[in-house]
Amino acid sequence: MRFRTKLLETDVEFVKDILSSTGFFHDHEIDIAVEICAETLAKGDDAGYSFIFIEDEDNKPYGFTSFGEIPCTKNRFDLYWIAVHEKMRGKGLGSILLEKSEKAVKERGGKILYIETSSRKQYDPTKEFYLKNGYKIETILENFYDDGDGKVIYSKRM
Repeated sequence: MRFRTKLLETDVEFVKDILSSTGFFHDHEIDIAVEICAETLAKGDDAGYSFIFIEDEDNKPYGFTSFGEIPCTKNRFDLYWIAVHEKMRGKGLGSILLEKSEKAVKERGGKILYIETSSRKQYDPTKEFYLKNGYKIETILENFYDDGDGKVIYSKRM
């Protein structure tokens, strides 16, 4: 298991494959992740997105996170994406990626890391994952994404 923070051209397809494999994300959400990759490749650090990849011995990513500082805030960060390929889930890799992201946020002066996700029943394991990793639910915006699909916002003080 290796970690890498530099986004490569080849990662665009890996990001797409990892997110698709989970069964959690809609196509338009996956398209946004691909756009974030493209923007980061084009603009570098100026894009405002950071990545951490976990990869196998052949340098093939099977999990990643993306995070960045929230504009117009002081020392507040968003975790935009965290995903592990379906074939590698259940091995604690998500917690390792989250821990590495938290460390990177702290190193950049981050004080609070925010995460948002869906309130759909399908996301119950995600809710348990965040709670297990020390996050608290800040609020739930009912019917945010669609009728019956709210936005859950989590936070953790670094």
